[in-house]
Amino acid sequence: MGHPKFARPKTDRPTHPWKEARIEEEHRLKEQFGLKKVGGMKEIWREKTALRRHRNQAMKLIGRVDSTEGHYAREKEDLLVSLNRKGLLHEDSTLDDVLSITVEQMLSRRLQSVVYFKGLAPSMRSARSLIVHGHISIGDQRMTVPGYKILRSEEEDLSYSPGSPYTDPQHSFRKEMEERRMPGSSPDDQDQPDADSEFVEQIKADAEGAPTIEDTIPKEGE
Repeated sequence: MGHPKFARPKTDRPTHPWKEARIEEEHRLKEQFGLKKVGGMKEIWREKTALRRHRNQAMKLIGRVDSTEGHYAREKEDLLVSLNRKGLLHEDSTLDDVLSITVEQMLSRRLQSVVYFKGLAPSMRSARSLIVHGHISIGDQRMTVPGYKILRSEEEDLSYSPGSPYTDPQHSFRKEMEERRMPGSSPDDQDQPDADSEFVEQIKADAEGAPTIEDTIPKEGE
């Protein structure tokens, strides 16, 4: 049962630590989605664990003789609606579609990935730096967690933070990013790790001169 004071880990680790095919796949995913260089595997395991839960719930409902009435009908509807809100399924999806969700789809719903896909960052790693340093917000809420699962309804409100210097379209960061995304630019230049590092270092340098979250909180007597 375990001690009630200490919660059990919610992430399942691999059953075998030295499977070559699994390790190569995870390294590929880590580079593709710009995960942490140290500890990035745990982020993949977290998504695989969540995906396994969705699949187990779908298989349990598929195995029922009749899941169109009562509790199982509500559970089926709640599962499909939840996955649709998370951007993993379409409105007309079925339980069979739940089984076709991949770990790549799970990783693509992280805030870091959506920031890159919406064109707010030139690369996945730059998107992570923007989030960590407080340059990204959803509405009025500043977001600093790259692994946050953004909902479909929140995508329209995703933008640069009001206090970020990158809200200015004429900022050198945004102008250079647009040039790299232009059709005439060389694809080899976009994939250069040195260019990506320059963007990350610029984000860190701008963050040092920007006000922190603590600075925006009024002090007593003010």
